Amino acid sequence: MTEENAALTGGEGPAAEAAGQEGRGGVTRIAVPEMSLVVLVGVSGSGKSTFARRHFAPTQVVSSDFCRGLVADDENDQAATPDAFDVLHYIVRTRLRRGLLTVVDATNVQWEARKQLVDLARSENVLVDAIVLDVPEEVAIARNETRPDRDFGPQVVRRQRKDLRRSLGKISRDGFRRVHVLRGADEIEAAEVVTERAWTDRRELTGPFDIIGDVHGCRAELEALLRELGWQVGPDGATHPEGRIAVFVGDLVDRGPDTPGVLRLVMGMVAAGTALCVSGNHEQKLARALNGRKVRVAHGLQESLDQLAAEPEEFRKAALEFMDGLISHYQLDGGRLVVAHAGLKEAYHGRASGRVRSFALYGDTTGETDEYGLPVRYPWAREYRGRAMVVYGHTPVTEPEWVNNTICLDTGVVFGGRLTALRYPSREIVSVPAEKVWYEPARPLAAPGHEAGRRDPGLLSIDDVRGTRHVEVRHGGGRIKVREENAAAALEIMSRFAVDPRWLVYLPPTMAPPETSRLDGYLEHPAEAFAEFAAAGVRRVVCEEKHMGSRAVAVLARTPEVAAARFGVADGSSGAVHTRTGRPFFSDPAVAGELVDRLRRACAPLMDELGSDWLVLDGELLPWSAKAEGLIRSQYASVGAAARTALPEAVAALEAAAGRGLDVGGVLERTRRRLENAARFRDAYARYCWPVAGLDGIRLAPFQILACEGRATAVTEPHPWHLEMLSRLDDPLIAPTRHVYADLDSAESREAATAWWSALTAEGGEGMVVKPVAVPGGPPDGAGETGTGADPGTDSGTGADSGTAADAGAEEPPRREQARPSRVQPGIKVRGREYLRIIYGPDYTESLDVLRHRFLGRKRSLALREHALGLEALSRLAGGEPLWRVHEAVFAVLALESEPVDPRL
Repeated sequence: MTEENAALTGGEGPAAEAAGQEGRGGVTRIAVPEMSLVVLVGVSGSGKSTFARRHFAPTQVVSSDFCRGLVADDENDQAATPDAFDVLHYIVRTRLRRGLLTVVDATNVQWEARKQLVDLARSENVLVDAIVLDVPEEVAIARNETRPDRDFGPQVVRRQRKDLRRSLGKISRDGFRRVHVLRGADEIEAAEVVTERAWTDRRELTGPFDIIGDVHGCRAELEALLRELGWQVGPDGATHPEGRIAVFVGDLVDRGPDTPGVLRLVMGMVAAGTALCVSGNHEQKLARALNGRKVRVAHGLQESLDQLAAEPEEFRKAALEFMDGLISHYQLDGGRLVVAHAGLKEAYHGRASGRVRSFALYGDTTGETDEYGLPVRYPWAREYRGRAMVVYGHTPVTEPEWVNNTICLDTGVVFGGRLTALRYPSREIVSVPAEKVWYEPARPLAAPGHEAGRRDPGLLSIDDVRGTRHVEVRHGGGRIKVREENAAAALEIMSRFAVDPRWLVYLPPTMAPPETSRLDGYLEHPAEAFAEFAAAGVRRVVCEEKHMGSRAVAVLARTPEVAAARFGVADGSSGAVHTRTGRPFFSDPAVAGELVDRLRRACAPLMDELGSDWLVLDGELLPWSAKAEGLIRSQYASVGAAARTALPEAVAALEAAAGRGLDVGGVLERTRRRLENAARFRDAYARYCWPVAGLDGIRLAPFQILACEGRATAVTEPHPWHLEMLSRLDDPLIAPTRHVYADLDSAESREAATAWWSALTAEGGEGMVVKPVAVPGGPPDGAGETGTGADPGTDSGTGADSGTAADAGAEEPPRREQARPSRVQPGIKVRGREYLRIIYGPDYTESLDVLRHRFLGRKRSLALREHALGLEALSRLAGGEPLWRVHEAVFAVLALESEPVDPRL
């Protein structure tokens, strides 16, 4: 049984205790994988911490006591245990994701605690071992009594001991690869721990290699190819005079005329050390059949069974043992080469789990079947960006083709095609033709690139975005799930209202407010935003004036020819300006075109300085009424007009009643306050409205240069760089935005920024947006600050989320393979006291106690996921990836917008 198979079965049954544990001269030798999770199990006082210090590096050990101290300044504070284990699991997950051996030092005597760790290891596709330290109860109690920091009584050890004894009989079924049990202090003291490399790790082998595609029982063609490659072939093996090593990508068996002959030749080469072989799905199925398992006899399996039935029993047993021992993939040449039957995405290289093995054997499927009844393969190769060359087979093509540093070598020899090899590292392709069609294919061989993903790079397909999908993101890591129902809603918007989708290279994320303020009369205040960033380790922030406008993304090409070449739009246009949901701002194409032309002229110096013929900008289109006039008339103006008409009469009537001696003082006071609130409400929205005709009165406040040729500047450059670059734009169309910087370690600096916000909002401003100076994934704090960009009083072009759209989103619960973006919000909007009347109504200040219970979790989760997707779209755009790849991430942002969330947040 291979290590991978052991991982699948969750241990090795009753014998697991002894597996990987050798006794030698009184020394117990324990072998653990060098990329794995090791779980120490034992009662308090069993010596786990001492054992960990003796056998592992300090950085490899994650202790529950240490994590408890981190969160409570007291390692014995049991009330902090839940938070401590949250920290422990986060550290363990991070280390495993980075491929580091990690040891958990905690009691782990209860099944629930072990299960969480086993599940965590499986989610990161690493093996997990348990080392049980089983000491007598009296020994553990005596040890604890000598430690002043252990103030609990012996009853705690007895309870833990009972849990441990209950666990020992079934711990091998918990999902551990191996369980190593050390009984008694002497055996624990004499133990020796060593690490062993994964069976997939042959990085010490540097080649040169001859990597051979799917053979499928075609021995004659295999011999011909080996000879073409310079090998000397014998009946039971082959050697190369230059010491080359052959690597077979699997599927040696089935369909062809001589499966036993192919196995005999390859088995001899592997045994002699002149070849390596990974498992194919056909080897796995044939081995299952030979082991008596129930399998569907199809796809050439019967031919192999019949041919092997004519062989001696001894050979059949050897062949079965060989196929059972084949592993999922190999890492070779220092990790620069990976060979797997169906390929392997980068996150799985060197890993071991059922998920990794399944991908290596079968690839990734969409869950659909084609017209021939065969599974539709997900084209992972076209998304591959790994450094290692991945060589694979599995899906036959007429010619091998390089796609993103991957190549498929299955050229369908058994179907009358060719048998192909890749010489590594020279990348030379060598092939020989099939002698005949040995087996009729279920479907015609694919043209080059059919499965690997060749397509018109500018072609957008509905298949790229419909249904439930997972979008890989590099900024935050992992996958972000887009549900089918959300994708359907986004398709409705896209098909009916959006601009030409070729211009949709970015959609901005929603933005969350701060935690609710406890200051009298305030729902939002900068203090909470500053505290949140400081708690997250951010030292410096930029506070940008928040225009009351409509979020706008401007995609600008210097000329129509550039637009056609870079974005595939050949209708003579040179760009587009759209809303945060992809809709055009102006229904009149002439007005929209004039806006683009004016912006291109205004931004021409910026294009020159960046050395790019195109730009993507994020900003605010002013005034608010330019886009929201209908909303203002129907929702805001009507409320204001009604209040200004009804409330004065109500006040007059109540005053008259009071004059007649009636006790209406309380009602009169409340009505007067409502009249004052109604006036403030009307003033709040009115100051963001001014008349516009065509583009007269329209202004754009850009605050971020999202991307240009070869650069995703939203990822690589800190906010001061954007502010300084945009401050150079000198055109009446461009509106500047004031901003200040705040040092969160300085109370004086925080107070100054707060005073600046108070002055802005007192003048009728909407508020400000607080952002870390360093962009997540970009340069460190302060990098890129130049010129006036660091001056707290500098005016420069920035902007922010309009805060008026009905943002939608839902918080994702933690899921396996879900994206885990940074928990630091990309920006927090802090809106002014009077502006919030527009959002929550004229009298919201009368019910602050209720509003302070608003739930922010879903909004924050949505902001993080959309931010990660936006950065991914820009990275793909700047990296020159096909437009459909960019659109995948952009569409996901629009789909997430259909999730429910309080639109007032």
